[in-house]
Amino acid sequence: MCSCSAGLLRGGSFAIAGPATGLRHGGGLRRRRLQGSDRTSFAASMSSSVAGGPDQEASRHYIGGFLARRSYEPPAWASQLSPVPSFVYNLGHFPTPIHKWNLPDLPEGTEVWIKRDDLSGMQLSGNKVRKLEFLLADAVAQGADCIVTVGGIQSNHCRATAVAARYLNLDSYLILRTAKRLVDDDPGLTGNLLVERLVGAHVDLISREEYAAIGSVVLADLLKERLVNEGRKPYIIPVGGSNSLGTWGYIEAIREIEQQVQKGQGDVDFDDIVVACGSGGTIAGLSLGSWLSKLKAKVHAFSVCDSPDYFYDYVQGLIDGLQAGLSSRDLVDIRDAKGLGYAMSTTDELKFVKRVAEATGVVLDPVYSGKAVYRMLKDMAENPAAWRGRRVLFVHTGGLLGLYDKVEEVAPLLGNWRRMAVGEAVPRRDGAGKMF
Repeated sequence: MCSCSAGLLRGGSFAIAGPATGLRHGGGLRRRRLQGSDRTSFAASMSSSVAGGPDQEASRHYIGGFLARRSYEPPAWASQLSPVPSFVYNLGHFPTPIHKWNLPDLPEGTEVWIKRDDLSGMQLSGNKVRKLEFLLADAVAQGADCIVTVGGIQSNHCRATAVAARYLNLDSYLILRTAKRLVDDDPGLTGNLLVERLVGAHVDLISREEYAAIGSVVLADLLKERLVNEGRKPYIIPVGGSNSLGTWGYIEAIREIEQQVQKGQGDVDFDDIVVACGSGGTIAGLSLGSWLSKLKAKVHAFSVCDSPDYFYDYVQGLIDGLQAGLSSRDLVDIRDAKGLGYAMSTTDELKFVKRVAEATGVVLDPVYSGKAVYRMLKDMAENPAAWRGRRVLFVHTGGLLGLYDKVEEVAPLLGNWRRMAVGEAVPRRDGAGKMF
């Protein structure tokens, strides 16, 4: 989820909570929610059969630890940071794989490896789940019964938040920005929206213009106030889950990478870490963790919205919130990769996503990782000496569902189909082909 104000380079219990009371219209927020009594009666019957709530984790049984809450111990090299989270939920499937990525046309002696955070879990896939493990543990500890968060109409963060919240028996309220001409229409079921609405998320639409003029903090506070007045206990998660608490998600990722490198065969130390940047929390955790740990890889971030200066300042606020006493400009190299703008793709960028998929089998999303890899390879071509002989780890932050919002743009680039030619001489017999 991008922070811009306007708008390739752990088994667990099953619980469905009853729906929350609806919000009144007003203040620029347009409610879009699932209708019908079937969902209400089904959810109510299911929730009545589930004993306890999310604070009673210790009394439940888990296989493998998925959805369990556990006490958190930071890496030794991060123990000086403050505050340190007390608890964390096991929401993702970690560690995610690291493998060599045979991208074409690399500078001489340059290797690119890829950290597959797009494989952190289908419904929760991507980088956001790492932040949510800490943020939702805090929400539950504070007695929240619902989550409020903000994002774009195809926000990966909002989809992951809606799913994770439902796992933990919490309702979710999503403020999604969209085009002014669409703000009064049903937002549809494309990509992330389908998953969000299937798990019962409450969607409020806001125009990009209203979002730019009001801001995500005020909008979330407005919705929180309304929910409090209705007797709810909301917990706000900021855009992209990017605050100092969420930053621990990618500090933990650095510990994970360290452990994977240590367990690997051969010398696989990384000189550089490359990642897309949309809200700042991921690069704050990666860069701070890499600096404090023994990894010492240089972190390069390609921003898909706003400006590098904006993100240097925002990341500085996140690391200051952890009392790190470091400068963001010493920790991370941030470069512009937004192209036409956030979530807007050029034909060349989409062709690049297709070429990478065809060549390597790795599918990049068009909003984040696609633009970051596109810009990374462009920089390698223009400045080969700066990358020559270096071992680079690219962190794939997921977002595959975002491709479904680009179907009309991608379709003309795809072929590889035809009607199968079956000659008259091929024997035919009724019932020969069972279609199950």
